[in-house]
Amino acid sequence: MESNLFEVLRKPSDGKTEKIFLRDPDGEPLTYSEVFKMSGRYSAALHECGVKEGDRVLVKVEKSIDALALYLACLQSGAIYVPSNPRNTVEETEYLSQDAEPSLVVFSHGCVQNVNSRSETLGKINGSLTSLAESLPGTDQVTQRSGSDLAAMLYTSGTTGKPKGAMLSHRGLIANAIALHDIWGFEPEDVLLHCLPVFHVHGLFVALHCSMLSASEVIFLNKFEPDIILDHLPEATVMMGVPTHYIRLLGTSRFDYDMCAHMRLFTSGSAPMSTLVHEKFQRQTGHRILERYGMTEAGIITSNPLKGERIPGTVGFPLPGVKLRVAQDDRECGIGELGVVEIQGDHLFSGYWKQPEKTAAAFSQDGFLITGDIGSIDENGRLSLQGRSNDMMISGGENIYPKEIELCLEEFDSIGECVVVGLPHPDLGEAVTAFLILNGEFSEAAMDQYLQSRVANFKKPKKYVIVDALPRNAMGKIQRSKLREEYSSLFSDAEDHD
Repeated sequence: MESNLFEVLRKPSDGKTEKIFLRDPDGEPLTYSEVFKMSGRYSAALHECGVKEGDRVLVKVEKSIDALALYLACLQSGAIYVPSNPRNTVEETEYLSQDAEPSLVVFSHGCVQNVNSRSETLGKINGSLTSLAESLPGTDQVTQRSGSDLAAMLYTSGTTGKPKGAMLSHRGLIANAIALHDIWGFEPEDVLLHCLPVFHVHGLFVALHCSMLSASEVIFLNKFEPDIILDHLPEATVMMGVPTHYIRLLGTSRFDYDMCAHMRLFTSGSAPMSTLVHEKFQRQTGHRILERYGMTEAGIITSNPLKGERIPGTVGFPLPGVKLRVAQDDRECGIGELGVVEIQGDHLFSGYWKQPEKTAAAFSQDGFLITGDIGSIDENGRLSLQGRSNDMMISGGENIYPKEIELCLEEFDSIGECVVVGLPHPDLGEAVTAFLILNGEFSEAAMDQYLQSRVANFKKPKKYVIVDALPRNAMGKIQRSKLREEYSSLFSDAEDHD
């Protein structure tokens, strides 16, 4: 097997010079041959800029075909691709620049910031990296790498401190890509509707690698906009999204059986999806969403089956080559018992950049990655998740998992979306607090009555906070830490302690 991910991604389209790869609604479609020629020119430009194999290239650019070509060029030249959210602040960008120690920092024209590194601008202006690439003949040469060499470094979201650089090897990315391509049944005739960011695992690796391994077509949209999605959905066969995307599509009258007639697969990830959304999606479109589970450090870990029952509230079975267990207090949990999800396999990251202590702490003594996610395995081997271990609340000495309460709240008629967090409380330590987006009239008395037979008294929310929106990251995942921070003093003047 080839050791450089670039060769693995290019091989399926060899000899298919006219096969369409990317369709940008604002431009002409590009073939695989044309995109790899772009990659060759960017690879030559990287060499011209002094980038050597093993060097980090920090990239803060808007989603574009040039950005994708630059990613491929980094793989081709043996450099380590380090993507950054183009909306990162100056301070966040400065931190990444100092921590990653890149030999080159690339910005799109609208993202230029002052950083203490050499920078080139990606964009069609004089002096840009794009202009340099277009002036060069390009190269077909691929730098040979071993499987353990790094292909990319993605920074974690930093919800518990400064972001950490997760080092991803060629071997790990290849293993995950092949497993996903096979279990999701990608074929050359597929057309992927791509509306995800390309600075995360989901949009950059999961979506694009599956398409490239089948030499299939991608409708490459800059971002998610329901009307634009619906305009292009009849041309597609596969869509990968996050729950927020599907919730917004379900709110439109156009999203129905006829609109989805060509589709063979909708996948969802990066954040949990409620059972109600699953069920509404099937009623409205005739399709069952395939939910899967992954993380920056491991790519995709489990998936509901392509053929077979997809059960709402579960994230399916481990991918081929993935060993998975649920453990608690150094022992493996039994069927249905909650514990921390731990995984092992070739797809795992190589550690955290320049942080050997945190790398060591992330693994068990027998080499399993401790994900920090709380879950259970049923009698058939399906994994269900209850949230992050650091989301667990301790109220009055009792351990409470927010997912259990959220599932009950979501079934209440007037609640559109909800999230439950623990906030500081003078007596209880933490008080269960529910943040609600309503779609009808809400009564706390009616809610208390509703929960009476569904959850134990100590698990009931002590307060309900009505909000217009919930804070989310770029992938649609609710940022509980922001709610905890903003509402940290909610109970500081509490007089009635339950």
